[in-house]
Amino acid sequence: MSVSEKTLELEERKVGKDLYSYQKAAISKIFKSFDEAPDDYHLLYQLPTGGGKTVIFSELVRQYLKHHKKKALVLTHRIELCKQTSNMLTEFEVTNKVVDSKANLDDQNNYSCFVAMVETLNNRLNDDKFDISDIGLVIIDEAHYNSFTKLFDFFSKSFILGVTATPLSSNIKLPMKDNYNELIVGETIESLIENEFLARAEIFSYNVGLTSLEVGANGDYTVKSSEDLYTNNEMLGKLVNAYELHSKGKKTLIFNNGINTSIQVYQSFKAAGYPIAHLDNTYSKKDRKMVLKWFKDTPHAILTSVSILTTGFDEPTVNTIILNRATKSLGLYYQMIGRGSRILKNKATFTVIDLGNNMHRFGPWGADLDWQQIFKSPNYYLDKILSDEELESNFKYEMPSELRKEFSKSQEVYFDIKKMYIESVSKGESSKVVLERSLKQHAKICIENSEDVYDAFELSKKLGDDIDYRIERYTKCICRSTHNFVTWLKEDYRTKLRLYLRDNFDRDFEVIHGRPPEE
Repeated sequence: MSVSEKTLELEERKVGKDLYSYQKAAISKIFKSFDEAPDDYHLLYQLPTGGGKTVIFSELVRQYLKHHKKKALVLTHRIELCKQTSNMLTEFEVTNKVVDSKANLDDQNNYSCFVAMVETLNNRLNDDKFDISDIGLVIIDEAHYNSFTKLFDFFSKSFILGVTATPLSSNIKLPMKDNYNELIVGETIESLIENEFLARAEIFSYNVGLTSLEVGANGDYTVKSSEDLYTNNEMLGKLVNAYELHSKGKKTLIFNNGINTSIQVYQSFKAAGYPIAHLDNTYSKKDRKMVLKWFKDTPHAILTSVSILTTGFDEPTVNTIILNRATKSLGLYYQMIGRGSRILKNKATFTVIDLGNNMHRFGPWGADLDWQQIFKSPNYYLDKILSDEELESNFKYEMPSELRKEFSKSQEVYFDIKKMYIESVSKGESSKVVLERSLKQHAKICIENSEDVYDAFELSKKLGDDIDYRIERYTKCICRSTHNFVTWLKEDYRTKLRLYLRDNFDRDFEVIHGRPPEE
């Protein structure tokens, strides 16, 4: 990173006691609840990623220790967050001790504030090596994770404050309302954008067929089924093309569901000549640090990752987020996009490329969500989310603008498979005529925009996404959607389109243009 970029970042990041008005207001609300509630009250506070949750609870700890004779404990679910939290508390002049697996607790009486990872603390408490008798305030970062609930019994006389960007449990069987008495909702994403605390997202969403994906025991798509989809050449090509169209030359962070997918993404971009690195949770601390430093310092860098940068990662110079995966987790959706929302003086917007129908599933990032209702009735919200089949039934293929220019002589390029199927069946026709008419329409728009058969062949090769969309719609209509059948039908359609153009180009060209093609 250049000197000017570093200066810019330092100017934008407010730390220490310099808080924004909405952050001060949040602290006042929390303390009001603290003063009025019983000692064992569980309060949840929501604030979007990038709004400064760590700043808020660090100042809250500072004020609490100043006015109370009890101690404070901050819990995180990852070691990186432990260290970041400890550093932030230090900036607020809160002397603290990190309780990790190697920490010597002989001096714990010298500290009034502790920071710990949930699993490590659980082990220390079960071994009776950590004295918690004087802890009055417990703060839980990323409270939507359920790993923290196992510790609640240890703090039956403490005021517990959970903080999260998305007050929806990571486990639908363990709703947050069962563990928290009240939710305080902070500033909305739109408000933070309007007041120039967050950058605005420009979202480009691609319709992707996801019916091959399987849902695992955790309620989200399995890694295996995701990797089968996102490592095929078609999806890798779509990813690179989307990057080149919307993000080329911008610092880009790619999220995947599976290490093999991320490695394939790395190889695809590397082969195309772009500066890219791969990062996953198997990397050592040293290697992880080296990769993140490269990403920070390299202009136009691309970082493809898995399960590691959704929380606790802050790199404001990121200009593009690519969701190269689908998720059923609202929290994960917001966390991934939030990695690009950090604002700089020369960054008021950032780009989001969605290759998992996530925007169709959850709505645009920053949409006005009723977090109180989601907190109180999570199942009501989850039940309203459309299934992949329902989402895809509403898709209408839209030819990308650059490709549409190559078919500029055609007034209409869209073909409604479902409508044609209904009309054909109502007339007693075979369903096969639907694909025959689709193929002739494809041939027509190729011939309309060509001067010879070779031009038409080249144009037909660019219709891959449209062909796949039509075949997938067709197989849903006839209720046959096995992977092998769909794959065969897509290949068969392409072959028949090429044969049709070869055998009928001259005849159709003369009908369309009123003259024979030039020799």
